[in-house]
Amino acid sequence: MQGDKKKGRTPRLSPLDIAVTEREKTMLDTVRMAIRHKQVLLAFQPVVQARRPGTAAFHEGFVRVLDETGRIIPARDFIGAVEDTEYGRMLDCIALEEGLNELAHVPSLRLAINMSARSIGYPRWTETLQRGLAGNPTIGERLILEITESSAMLVPELVVAFMANLQAEGITFAVDDFGAGYTSLRHFKDFTFDILKIDGAFTRGIAEDPDNQVMARAILSIAEQFDMFTVAESVERADDASFLTDLGLDCLQGYYFGAPTVSPEWRIAEGERAQG
Repeated sequence: MQGDKKKGRTPRLSPLDIAVTEREKTMLDTVRMAIRHKQVLLAFQPVVQARRPGTAAFHEGFVRVLDETGRIIPARDFIGAVEDTEYGRMLDCIALEEGLNELAHVPSLRLAINMSARSIGYPRWTETLQRGLAGNPTIGERLILEITESSAMLVPELVVAFMANLQAEGITFAVDDFGAGYTSLRHFKDFTFDILKIDGAFTRGIAEDPDNQVMARAILSIAEQFDMFTVAESVERADDASFLTDLGLDCLQGYYFGAPTVSPEWRIAEGERAQG
């Protein structure tokens, strides 16, 4: 390897590097075709009240794309390949547009939509949001925008100003995957997030993991200090749900309460009414 560098040669890619590169190219092609053929949609997952788990506080809309066979591809399989590209911005725009349409169509719905800090100032995204807010006066107060901790730290000063402007219009902001990124407390106190979502790395198996229990308590203490509503992500077991509830989390989200679905209950109910 050192000989290649000395002679100015490009280091050879390992078989793993080649496989990763090919997978990213395939995913990029899949996303590009899905956008072109309007095969992008949202899957909805409930975020339930911890002490009333039968009641959803709000839902989160996860972006999905369809491949050439019609198979639904979750974001975790493609977001890494597109997040830094123009297609990532386009997906943010489509997810926002789909979410705003759902909010306009279902007056009782409160919905969280994911976005990247990279989309702040992206003209099409801003136009989509303003058009949705202008079309229905109740949408702003029912819309939650989720920004991951790592994304927010890309341009913290820009995110702070962006949030302040939109919170004035009633929009709520959530910091997603908290604990998985690298927010310094110096920057964190400048943010005005309304909701803190604890990353699943700290909530999975927490009932039997003393280290995660300590970390979750510390994160909860931070949220309380900054008067933030708290959500535990990736809750998959009854004992974890019980522990997190006793710990004082406001809401819980995960497969234990429901998987993301493209056919949420309000659409099913609407279909039944139409048939009746």
